[in-house]
Amino acid sequence: MKKLLFVLVLTFALVLTACGGAPVEEAPVEEAPAEEAPAQEAPAEEMPSEEAPVEEMAEAFKVAVIMPSSTTDLAFSQSMFDALLAIQEEMGGEAAMEIAYSEGMFKVDDAAAAIRDYAAEGFNLVIAHGSQYGSSLQEIAPDFPETSFAWGTTLNTFSEEGINNVFAYEANSQEGGYVNGVIAASLSEAGVIGVVGPIEAGDASLYVKGFVAGAEAVNADVTVNINWIGSFSDVALAAEAANTHVAAGADVLTGTAQMVVGAVGVAEASGVLWFGTQSSQTSLAADVVVANQVYDWTVALDEMIALIKEGTYGGTAYTITLDNGGIVMDYNGAYDLPADVKAAADAAVEGIKDGSIVIPVE
Repeated sequence: MKKLLFVLVLTFALVLTACGGAPVEEAPVEEAPAEEAPAQEAPAEEMPSEEAPVEEMAEAFKVAVIMPSSTTDLAFSQSMFDALLAIQEEMGGEAAMEIAYSEGMFKVDDAAAAIRDYAAEGFNLVIAHGSQYGSSLQEIAPDFPETSFAWGTTLNTFSEEGINNVFAYEANSQEGGYVNGVIAASLSEAGVIGVVGPIEAGDASLYVKGFVAGAEAVNADVTVNINWIGSFSDVALAAEAANTHVAAGADVLTGTAQMVVGAVGVAEASGVLWFGTQSSQTSLAADVVVANQVYDWTVALDEMIALIKEGTYGGTAYTITLDNGGIVMDYNGAYDLPADVKAAADAAVEGIKDGSIVIPVE
């Protein structure tokens, strides 16, 4: 009987356990998840190391450029925009360098508003790519002492006026102009060359002076007719001037600034040779473009950006030349340039680099 009673008690205890009555007394079982907490929290301890690269990533260097014409003008504006794109690629792409631009800024007041806006938005470097923007920089730069500005073509950084955050740059365009002049006079059968110029100032003036000097060095009797149309952008006026030169017997033409697309069109239609400057213009008329002087502003921009990153915001002026690689002679591979003419061009380049050729620009 006692044995039967023991079995009944044991059975009753097991039923209570199965119905959940016992867990109240089994606290150690409920504490098991707490013992496993460190393993669950381990991923959280690793998060800082996973997020560290994001926190350590430097902000993109921000550059804005204001241009008088388009980024594809095959002349002055494109030369700067192409240089910025090249530097962006060198630095590692858009994540490393942000580029913003305002093109077609013919009106100085519009350009000034854009310059101020970019500075207010926190851009590291604001480039006013045109000598007409100088007065605007004089007014705006002092309001943003930790923003760097640059402008050209000029060597004036306004340092003498107590402004310390403006860089300046210019091109010794007379150098490539001289080389183009040497080739042009060597190829001209008529001995008459036409020049379509914008406004007689800055690198345009230097280019024409160098071109004339190079042509006269080859042929003292060459006739170089120069027409300053008074505009950097009037394509129709450039075409009209080119037609005038052709009518006067010119079998070679050259010119500078973004309006030259009109003159190049006339050269192609008339079958006369063309020499370009600032950017390569071969794509406009590969049959008649012989050579181009190309500006590579990266020579100046690389140094500017390095100084800005060190905390120097301006005060330095840069000049690009054949010798420092900022000016490059670009020959049209589709044009069969005679070997002796190419040799004369190469000799001119070396003479300018070593100083044996001095180009009068006064």
